[in-house]
Order: sequence, then C-alpha cells, then structure tokens
Amino acid sequence: MRVIFVEDDALNRRVVRDMLRVIDIDMAEAEDGETGLAMIGQSAFDLVLMDLRMPGIDGLTAIRRLRAMAAPVCDTPVIVVTADMAADLKERCHDAGANDVLQKPVALNALIDAIGRVAAASSGDDLMLD
Repeated sequence: MRVIFVEDDALNRRVVRDMLRVIDIDMAEAEDGETGLAMIGQSAFDLVLMDLRMPGIDGLTAIRRLRAMAAPVCDTPVIVVTADMAADLKERCHDAGANDVLQKPVALNALIDAIGRVAAASSGDDLMLD
C-alpha cells in the first residue's frame, strides 16, 4: 500500500510515519496541499492522509481539487487527520469528498481501523464516512 500524508507539521508526519512502519506501510510526505496534490498527480497512491489546517490551500480545498482530477487519481481514498473538533467536521469533510476522519493525536489502533474501513469500502466503490 502506498500512502501519502499531507501535513505541515513535521512532528505529526514523523509520528504517523512511525505508526505506519509498524504495519509495514511506507509513507510519502508533503508539507502543504499544493505539494501534496502535485505528488498525488505524478505518482499513484492507494491512500491519502490529509491535514485540514495548512499554509496555502487548506485540506478541504485540497480534497476538492483531488476529486476534480482525472481518474483514477480522483478516486484515491482520503482520510482526514485533524485536531479540529467542530461539531460539523465529518459533514464538511464528507461534502469535500473525504472517506473518513481521524482526530489528533492519532492512536495506532484508530489509524489501522480507519485504513481497514477505507480499504474495505473501496473494494465496493462506496466510500463513505461512518
């Protein structure tokens, strides 16, 4: 599985990268939405982990732009990873095209569960938030 984490905070990227290594997944990294979208457009990824608050374009805008790309890139599953606690967070993420949402700080079990949910849903082409 090829994963990219689009996140401006280097410590958050390192923590998630170390978690993914535990389950033998290598992770590419992008420091902002523009860089992440460029990387996603140039190389096939199986999953995108996306922060919401970043310099330049925010995560929701980046997800919308990803969904507007040509197939098969536009179909890449996206899990939002955020510290945002807004009541309407899942709805806003779903509306932008995200498949799932994880709250920071991310726990290894929560990350594994979210990846499993998205992977199972993608096999049926019906990717939705819980």
